[in-house]
Amino acid sequence: MSQPQERINLSEAEIRAVYRQGEEAVVSWVTQLLQRLEVVESRLEALEGRRKKTSRNSHKPPSGDGFDKRTKSLRLNSEKPSGGQAGHPGSTLEWSETVDWVEPHDVATCGCCGVSLSEVPVEQWLARQVFDLPAIELQVTEHQVAVKCCQQCGQQNQGSFPVEANNVVQYGPRLKGMRVYLMESQLLPSARTGEVLSDLFGVQVSEGTLYTSRRQCFEHLAAVEQTIPATLRNASPVHFDETGMRVQGQLWWLHVACTERLTYYFVHPKRGQAAMDEMAILPAFSGQAVHDGWKSYAGYECEHFLCNAHHLRELQFILDHYGQWWAYHLSLLLVTILHQVNAAKAQGQTALPTEQLTALETRYHEILEQGLAVNPLPTASPEGPKKRGRPKRSPPLNLLMRLQSQPASVLGFRYDFAVPFDNNQAERDLRMMKLKQKISGCFRSEAGARMFCRIRGYLSTLRKQEQNVLEALIALFSGQTTSLDLQPE
Repeated sequence: MSQPQERINLSEAEIRAVYRQGEEAVVSWVTQLLQRLEVVESRLEALEGRRKKTSRNSHKPPSGDGFDKRTKSLRLNSEKPSGGQAGHPGSTLEWSETVDWVEPHDVATCGCCGVSLSEVPVEQWLARQVFDLPAIELQVTEHQVAVKCCQQCGQQNQGSFPVEANNVVQYGPRLKGMRVYLMESQLLPSARTGEVLSDLFGVQVSEGTLYTSRRQCFEHLAAVEQTIPATLRNASPVHFDETGMRVQGQLWWLHVACTERLTYYFVHPKRGQAAMDEMAILPAFSGQAVHDGWKSYAGYECEHFLCNAHHLRELQFILDHYGQWWAYHLSLLLVTILHQVNAAKAQGQTALPTEQLTALETRYHEILEQGLAVNPLPTASPEGPKKRGRPKRSPPLNLLMRLQSQPASVLGFRYDFAVPFDNNQAERDLRMMKLKQKISGCFRSEAGARMFCRIRGYLSTLRKQEQNVLEALIALFSGQTTSLDLQPE
């Protein structure tokens, strides 16, 4: 007879055949059927949970929500109306006291009788100002160096060409900087970069010339790429994260280590500790590391703090999918603590009062106990087949165990105001890399991926330090490197 594990829809004759075999056969068959049903229910619950996950209650990006899922921000609604607020100074185009060009417009004839006014003196000039760009055109500069013969020794002497004139004919640093700016900062594909250069400057640039500019920029930044990781090893707190990245059609991983003023990217075929070791920041890092709780981070001896934005999304999923209200209460507690910390910072305080900290921690553990009462630890059946490893835990129980075992990592921001509430800094620094792949697809070579990471990390650092990215690239191709603030935070 067919076993229930193979199929459930047995015929009536097969069921009666089992019944005739006696009580033990029926009990054995029903037990196997219940086990099969439990597996099916578990799979169905997992599939339904996966279908209900959105960017609001999971780690999925908003682009993965699709058109049939309406997302809602976890932020609380503000009481202020949209648009500019009362008392906001605003910004508008203002009259300039210095002008580059004055263009007079005389009046030739009378608008009433048509008499000529060419000899009539002007009584008053009315003025209006127009702000616009000058005509954009490519300029060609010919550099000439003198050659002189020494009358005393006969030595032939020659002047020095500037750094940008290293060949007989070449593009200058401003155009090279513009190419890299369009590709690496504005994330334009090579074909569209060529179109922009052609439309704006009338320059026809090949794809090979664009990639040559990128490679030169990459080489110029070799020293900078070494100094940023060295500074991050001594900074605190530092945000860490990783995301998938397609290189040569394969799944690679882009790792980021960053602060509010520094960004460092590292691409590697692996996601875990092997890549982190080769990145060479965490092995020598002893400060405060903020991350999403990926298990590989636990292997490093530093202070670990978990991203509460991730926790809020996970709690929202538990509330949406399982209807467990302890998740709502814990979300409310985390947001309340954040508001209290921000209010204390605004008042110039450096810590919350001890009584307040004790009450918050007590409430935190009370909510976890409520969650554990609804999600008890699974116990293996003494009669069932033994399986390797621990019994499978549900998503709510997994989250509860993590929150209970690492309270200092979850609530560290309430004790130390320097510790951020979330890991959004790292996620913001990774977002543009994902946008790059959406626009241009995968990287066709490992070298291209590493070039992009080094250049993009430098540009991100420049923006964080409020420096002009385009001018910095022009200076780089002119043989100068824009100084960065590399003091540990």
